[in-house]
Amino acid sequence: MDKRLLIASFLMVGFVMASAQTTVEYSVKNNTNVERKSAPVVIRLMPYGSHIRRAVVMENGKEVPSQLDDLNQDGHNDELCFVTDLKGKERKKFSIQLYDHGDEPIYQPRTYAEMVLRNTGVKEKNKHDYYIRALTVDGHAQSYNFQHHHGVAFESELVGFRIYFDPRQTIDLYGKFHRQLEIKDTQFYTDKAQKAKGYGDDVLWVGNTFGLGALRGWNGKEPQPLTDVKYRTQRIISSGPVRSIVEVGDNQWRVDPQKDPVTMVIRYVLYAGHRDVHVTASFSRKVPDLKFSTGIINVKGSKEYSDHAGLRGCWGTDWPAGLGDTINWKRETVGLGICIPRREIVSEQPANQDNYAFVVNTPQDVLQYDIAFCSDNEDFGYHRAEDWFHFLETWKEELSNPVTVSRVR
Repeated sequence: MDKRLLIASFLMVGFVMASAQTTVEYSVKNNTNVERKSAPVVIRLMPYGSHIRRAVVMENGKEVPSQLDDLNQDGHNDELCFVTDLKGKERKKFSIQLYDHGDEPIYQPRTYAEMVLRNTGVKEKNKHDYYIRALTVDGHAQSYNFQHHHGVAFESELVGFRIYFDPRQTIDLYGKFHRQLEIKDTQFYTDKAQKAKGYGDDVLWVGNTFGLGALRGWNGKEPQPLTDVKYRTQRIISSGPVRSIVEVGDNQWRVDPQKDPVTMVIRYVLYAGHRDVHVTASFSRKVPDLKFSTGIINVKGSKEYSDHAGLRGCWGTDWPAGLGDTINWKRETVGLGICIPRREIVSEQPANQDNYAFVVNTPQDVLQYDIAFCSDNEDFGYHRAEDWFHFLETWKEELSNPVTVSRVR
């Protein structure tokens, strides 16, 4: 071998090794006896400086897809995340190289998020192309039709969602037949050719209900939409490959007309390999004086499940367009679920024709809960109420016992 090439190779290896700002080792442990699939692992980057631009995660010499996220959008990454499978009580170790320069590695995307403005020059409903990352409008604007598919949309390989950009802020559902990302292709409006290829579609009619876990006010009798806000915002924080994060903001929301308004930002986090979303509502002040409501739609004729300790679900079938259109739609069967910490629950409301509702509040400035769903169309999921309700019980156990992430070197 040419000595010059050999020297150059050593110099290049030395440069690559020297370019790593920090190399650390983390341990991740499953604290339950139940096998965990795609368990989220999140590492705060603050101890390693404010300029981490690239990360490489290794397990036993194999690279693990990961993602850096700038959560507060200040130009500096705040968290590193990845997912891993763990057997019951299993512990794994990961070596992580953190760099202060360079670009993130490119991995196969397993989640996706999009916001699209309507392009009046495009006739096809799944080919609009004015992509944006954020939108803020006056609180009294008729904003439902500002965005294509009526609001921010996001998905994993298993499920998809959209959040209506209006005072309801309802979470609507996109069900799938196969494990794959689809919303970039269908834009929530699957055409006949795509349906013939096995793409999914909208599977729930939500109307004025919660849909799946919308957060609203509570007037003592019923949920209240977010009508009295100064302005409202939707934005995408990240769009894969490992997780997608979207936010909905309501500036100076007058939850109770007799009390001072509060600004709220709701963050939705969806991981690769997951059908559940973690929801965090952050307020501009502590809100012990305010009551809110959330829950799930009472799908027509649905079977209800509740453990009366924050976990509630249903299994039912309805027309997804709410019109009984037998030409363009078929009746869709879905399983829905919501899990709320007991400390946040004021009451579990009796089911009515619209919702299975909870009244919630918090003495602090943050309120958190989780939502999940399945479609009976899935070739990988659940097809009976009993199986779905068993999933919900296991899901709550996993939420109550997250993996332990600790630095070992």
